[in-house]
Amino acid sequence: MASDKLRGLPSVDPISLEPLHITELSNKSGTISIRGAFELPRYARLDDDMAYFLEIFLRCRGILSSVEKELGISYPTVRTRLDQLLAALDLSPIREAGRNSANGKASEERERLITRLEAGEISAEEAKTKLRELGN
Repeated sequence: MASDKLRGLPSVDPISLEPLHITELSNKSGTISIRGAFELPRYARLDDDMAYFLEIFLRCRGILSSVEKELGISYPTVRTRLDQLLAALDLSPIREAGRNSANGKASEERERLITRLEAGEISAEEAKTKLRELGN
């Protein structure tokens, strides 16, 4: 290899905009090459913004309020970006509601209350009262 600096991996052909696949891998010295049709890792298909969000999300250990502070965006925007990231990776979120327990329903209700609070539909005091009723 002429240079030690490697470039980022493109995921689409810049001309046709078709998805790319890897056809050859080689070691740094160029003494070994492996040819074939290899799929790009799903994370390599993320655009720069999505990859940056994923990096921040991981560095914040998945704590959405920390992501919110780090990026200077609102909590609902963090949730939206996380949903977009999941969609880009062709993943679906794991829902607690699948547990068939009262705890799962309470968790869903808590989430609805927080969403209503963020949207300004209820006051912080109302949310606090309702959360206590759920057995916080």
